Amino acid sequence: MIYASGAAWREAPEKRIMLFGMSGLGKTHLAAMLRRTGDWYHYSVDYRIGTRYLGEEIADEFKREAMRLPRLRELLLSDSLRVESNITFDNLAPLSCWLGKPGGPDMGGLPIDEYRRRQDLHRAAEVAASLDAGHFIRRARDLYGYPNFVCDTSGSICEVIDAADPGDPVLNALAGMMLPVWIEGSPEHTSALIERFNRAPKPMYYRPEFLTEAWQAYGLAHPGPVDPDAFIRWTYARALAARQPRYAAMARRGVSVTAAEVGALTGPDDFNDLIALAIDRTAAARGTHQTEVS
Repeated sequence: MIYASGAAWREAPEKRIMLFGMSGLGKTHLAAMLRRTGDWYHYSVDYRIGTRYLGEEIADEFKREAMRLPRLRELLLSDSLRVESNITFDNLAPLSCWLGKPGGPDMGGLPIDEYRRRQDLHRAAEVAASLDAGHFIRRARDLYGYPNFVCDTSGSICEVIDAADPGDPVLNALAGMMLPVWIEGSPEHTSALIERFNRAPKPMYYRPEFLTEAWQAYGLAHPGPVDPDAFIRWTYARALAARQPRYAAMARRGVSVTAAEVGALTGPDDFNDLIALAIDRTAAARGTHQTEVS
C-alpha cells in the first residue's frame, strides 16, 4: 500500500484512492461527496470510457437508429441535425444503451456476435481508461491544483484485472499510484441489488469466459430465442457471485470498507477517519497472519 499506516494517510499532503466494488454500493456517491469539498478531483472511469474511447461508437449507434426514420435521415444527410451522446457522471445511460443485451433482435437484443464485439471494445476501453488515471492525477495537480484524487472505477474492473497474477500490469499500475479501496456489500446488500436489477435490468460487461459459459448454460436451460432481459436477469446473480472473490483478491493490494460504513459517512472528515481505520486494521490483520505463518 502507498500509505503504510493510518497516520501516514492522515498526514499525506496528497491523498489518492481508487474505489471499486459492485455498482450500486456507493462508489459514485462517495466520489461526488469528496468532489463537492473542492479538495478532491473526481475521475470517473465509466465517463472516460463513454467519451474518450467509445463516444464515436455510441454516437454512431444513435445515428444508425435515426437513419431508419425518413425525416431524420434527410436531416442527417444534409447536416441539418446533430446527434450526440449526453453522457454525464450521474447518467451513463448512453454507454449502457450501446453495450446492449444479447438475444433476439425482435425483443430488443443484439446478435451474440455483435454483442461479443461490443464487449471486446468495452474491455479495451476500460483497461485504457483505468490506466489513464495516472495522466489525470498529474493533470489534476499541475493544471487545476487539486491536492487529492479519487478514481471512481467501473463495476467491472475486476473482470479486466487478474489480481491472482502478481504481474498484472493494470493492477500494478493502479496500486502504485493510489490506495485501492473495496466497498464490500453484505448479503443483504446483494439481495437488494438483485431485486433492483430484476426490476430494471441494465447491460453490463462480462469476462469472455464467463459470458461463454453463461450463454451456453442459459441456452441449454431455455431452448429457443433468447429474451435479452431474461438472460441478463438470470446472469446477474451469477455475475455477482463470480466477482466477489475477484474483488477480494484486488483488496489484498489495498483495504476494504463496508457499504454500511460508507453509507454512514457525513463528510470528508468521517471519510478520512474511515480510511485511516481501514489501513490500520488491514495492517494489523496482515501482521497477525505473518506471525501465524512464521
